Amino acid sequence: MRFELSCLLALVLLSFELTSPASGSRPSDSACGEAAAAALQRRYESARDLRAEIVQTTRSASLGTGPSHSIVSSGTVTLAKPGKLRWSYEQPEPSLVVSDGATLWIYDPQFQEVQKLPATEGYLSGAAIQFLLGEGDMGRDFEISALACGEDSAELLLVPRTPASYEKLHVVVNPGTGDLQKTTVFFVLGNVTEVEFSDIQINLDPPPETFRLEPPSGVRVIELEPSPQ
Repeated sequence: MRFELSCLLALVLLSFELTSPASGSRPSDSACGEAAAAALQRRYESARDLRAEIVQTTRSASLGTGPSHSIVSSGTVTLAKPGKLRWSYEQPEPSLVVSDGATLWIYDPQFQEVQKLPATEGYLSGAAIQFLLGEGDMGRDFEISALACGEDSAELLLVPRTPASYEKLHVVVNPGTGDLQKTTVFFVLGNVTEVEFSDIQINLDPPPETFRLEPPSGVRVIELEPSPQ
């Protein structure tokens, strides 16, 4: 499939952290990281759900075997607490990840296949699952610093405090409106995935069926068992 679920969840935990800045003047560059992170955390705690249009660019490292290459995809994402998501790619090929908080479905129409597994098994772990469960704490889970603070955007660097499938995260926020503009995931082997967000809406109260998948007729369903503890 075109996406990596470890990447998807890293982006999910950031895309649910929309914020409106605190009243008053914008913080200086030296205080930007702390102030922006605190505002993100406050807004995250108040949001029940989120929907946005996405454009994703994945750049794969060459690893010495040839030139690196990029894949651009677009679609929509819908998130709701606790632990619910619907991440749908529409272009260039359709694919879908759905979770109701207990079960995760991964649908690949090209191969006419659905993988079904427990939502926490392998993919939803660490800081990502904490945010999806409504228990995330940015200061606890990440080392945070400001890379840039301008009039139209503030860019933060987030480094996970515990081992993760990614090395670091960048998030770009409009300091005037609080709108999330872009998230970037940097993987240890050099792969980079960037997601730009638009038409962001929160607290729409999507119906429960948004976060369940009924496999189409004729599609092979593979049920994966939990790993032994």
